[in-house]
Amino acid sequence: MSVDLEKLEAHLLKRTYVEGYTPSQADVHVFTSLTSAPDASSHPNTARWYKHIQSYEPEHKDLAGSSKAGESFTAGSAAAGKEDATGEEDEEIDLFGEDEEEDAEAERVKAERVAAYNAKKANKPKTIAKSVVTLDVKPWDDETDMKALEESVRSIEQDGLVWGASKLVPIGYGIKKLQITLVVEDEKVSLDDLQEKCAEFEDYIQSTDIAAMQKALPSSQFRCDVFCRVPWLIYIPSTIDTRSMSGIFGYCNALPALLTAELVCQ
Repeated sequence: MSVDLEKLEAHLLKRTYVEGYTPSQADVHVFTSLTSAPDASSHPNTARWYKHIQSYEPEHKDLAGSSKAGESFTAGSAAAGKEDATGEEDEEIDLFGEDEEEDAEAERVKAERVAAYNAKKANKPKTIAKSVVTLDVKPWDDETDMKALEESVRSIEQDGLVWGASKLVPIGYGIKKLQITLVVEDEKVSLDDLQEKCAEFEDYIQSTDIAAMQKALPSSQFRCDVFCRVPWLIYIPSTIDTRSMSGIFGYCNALPALLTAELVCQ
């Protein structure tokens, strides 16, 4: 059974398959009707399609669909041969109107998919950039009430600011500084403004310094520093509520005494 290669070439100019968007029995019908691979120089689209369908050859019998759509490319040629032999003219069948409808439907589906993708992309939540900051807060002298100093610092509340763990670090002559960890949303919290707010507690605070700052790591990862300053990565168990600051530091406080937990993400 011969195949109308010219008709098939025109059909595959804008299509990957004979019918639909996946290989089907229609492709198998036309493929098996060809006695050899089409010439790529004269029928490039058909040659491309032939190689593609040939790669599915072990699965031909399992492909979905029917061969009806493919028969139009073989029945047309047989009808033309019969016309030459008998001199009878068959009624001309206009297939281009159907092709135009299929093209319009394909364009509509494509436009819908593009619109859905753009809408999904627009609604995708924006990644919130956060930083982990270690703030050093120095008192005036060794008589400063460090508990009141820390309470004053923690009394500063602001959207995008979360206070974390703290400790007292000796700096000499019996004086200790408060070293406190905090997480800030970069777009909402200015560290300069935060330090100015701390400076307003002038009865307790002499000065503040940013001891360290880094970008937050992925969720549920925490960085702990041994006193010898060797970094460790601690993975919080799934039983700990990592959405809660109290849950996080409650777990960290259970670590051995030689480790000090430092929150790096929320």
